[in-house]
Amino acid sequence: MTKTRDTEIFVDPIVPLVRITREFDASIEKVFRAHTDPDLFAQWMGPRRHAMKLDHFDCRTGGSYRYVMSSDGNEYGFHGSFHEVRSPAVIVQTFNFEEFPDQVALERLELTDLGDGRTRLVATSLVDSFEARDGFVASGMESGVREGYERLDELLAG
Repeated sequence: MTKTRDTEIFVDPIVPLVRITREFDASIEKVFRAHTDPDLFAQWMGPRRHAMKLDHFDCRTGGSYRYVMSSDGNEYGFHGSFHEVRSPAVIVQTFNFEEFPDQVALERLELTDLGDGRTRLVATSLVDSFEARDGFVASGMESGVREGYERLDELLAG
């Protein structure tokens, strides 16, 4: 049985950002690969109730992505560009929920090898306004992130 870890979500009161911190019982290489390999990414990203369809996923510096999540007859599109992908520790990208095309987040994912086959993930999302940030948080992001990381735990344990 996989141990469920806590996902810490910090909403900064001074800067319009959200910081997510999570530890995984897997090597930094495995966690990085799960974020960069399209087949693996599609298996864990987002809540279980959504079906995931990758239109494209070119996770390299200068690459881009687009995916659609669907459930109950609704579709939600997301896209962005990878600005820097540095194995096995850093991914810098933009993130855009297509229902709000003017609210683009700049995201930095940083992985730290904790030793003993454990990895800490810190993901920071910065947007251009508190209104956009608060909308991002109110959209169900918190439960989706938590459930996605639980799915990632399962994938990494397999």
